[in-house]
Amino acid sequence: MMDTLSWISVFPDIVLLTLACAIALVDLGVKSTARTLTYGLTLAALGLVALLQADYALGGQTIYGFGKMVVSDQMGNWLKCFATLAVMVTLVYGRPYAGERGMLRGGELFSLSMFALLGMFTMIGGNNFLVIYMGLELLTLSSYALVALRRDSALASEAAMKYFVLGAMASGFLLYGLSMVYGATGTLELNEAARAIASGQIKHQVLVFGLVFVVAGLAFKVGAVPFHMWIPDVYQGAPTAVTLLIGGAPKLAAFAILIRLLVEGMLPLALDWQQMLMLLAIASLLVGNLAAVAQTNIKRMLAFSTISQMGFVLLGLMSGVIDSKTMSPADAYGSAMFYMLAYVLTTLAGFGVILLLSRRGFESEEIEDFSGLNQRSPLLAAVMAACMFSLAGIPPMVGFYAKLAVLQALISAGQGGHLALAVFAVLMSLVGAFYYLRVVKLMYFDAPVQTAPIVATADVRAVLTINGALVLLLGLLPGGLMALCAEAVARMMTS
Repeated sequence: MMDTLSWISVFPDIVLLTLACAIALVDLGVKSTARTLTYGLTLAALGLVALLQADYALGGQTIYGFGKMVVSDQMGNWLKCFATLAVMVTLVYGRPYAGERGMLRGGELFSLSMFALLGMFTMIGGNNFLVIYMGLELLTLSSYALVALRRDSALASEAAMKYFVLGAMASGFLLYGLSMVYGATGTLELNEAARAIASGQIKHQVLVFGLVFVVAGLAFKVGAVPFHMWIPDVYQGAPTAVTLLIGGAPKLAAFAILIRLLVEGMLPLALDWQQMLMLLAIASLLVGNLAAVAQTNIKRMLAFSTISQMGFVLLGLMSGVIDSKTMSPADAYGSAMFYMLAYVLTTLAGFGVILLLSRRGFESEEIEDFSGLNQRSPLLAAVMAACMFSLAGIPPMVGFYAKLAVLQALISAGQGGHLALAVFAVLMSLVGAFYYLRVVKLMYFDAPVQTAPIVATADVRAVLTINGALVLLLGLLPGGLMALCAEAVARMMTS
């Protein structure tokens, strides 16, 4: 008989699965094309799950379940809580957009979003190679269907096909790499694998060969160069509401599996995977920023921006181990976690504005569409400006402190190579500032191109206002969230 702790460790996940199935069944009887009942039930269910995860996180306990296949720890529970909130915000922003484009004829948007979130939960709480892979597949299969949800759009269907083919290839890379690590260590459990690697009795070449495939698979999931090919096409081709669903919450799950697999499972190989992450980070910062400068489509510009932002996250993961000695992991990995949270928060608000500017028969996707936005809606212009300043790393926005935390972790490593990387990252941020500030210039200094009234429901306007305010407030007062990230990572390292 399974012990009680096993069920306690996955209780919020079980609640999410049960409610997702119940809502899918209830939706069968909903006749309204607006799906108001399904929408309300989904938000209520996600709100309950977020509260459960926050309660678990505040408890601070680390619980292993099902023969140590899953783990419920503070870092994982906070990431699950923030991912749930991100999905809630995405659905609030995306529902009016989806309704105008015939994407609410069924309740698939809500059901698939909840199952995608369940996949994220499984990834975040996995303490076993196969459990993490199962969560990844549940998330990606739900995402493929969501991208193709707008059946009358050839662009969306094309994006879904590209995403499916490249995603299958990346999953193959990851699974092959994990199978090699399993073959070398003889275990699927992360902690046992780390102990086996640290024993020094396994051939280093076999492990590194498997590690290359694991890092390649992970790089695809976060969108790092040269595994970034899918991001611009999928971001541009997918319905904007789905683009936000793919570009927001799943990034937290991707960060979690980076930490679980590389830090928890393969920390003794840190000197090897840190070199790989360094190359991925340099390429991502360079290609992402330079390619974004040439874009005229804002979704495509934000896609290349995402690639460069992920470069910064990878830099944060590089300074935890120096000269075979574990330095200050709370600073290194904590800064990367803070950066990912800041990025997701900013992305939600930015795409929220894009969704609001879109209307029936018109996609607000060109950068020129933002011309004169301040004259049409000062609130939307202010929120978008805050997002652009944050992504560019301009104070006092949260993105500035996030970049500063990563650079401090790099510099505190005390290595010449890390210092050179920090200087390179700052230079690339200066390049990035050009295309972010171009949007601000258009909004405040150019004449409006579009004159149609901007219609926003009360819930969208309220959530967007809070979202934009948090981008500023967390930049002014980042200490609380930074301490939360550092403590969560420190507990994860000692559990």
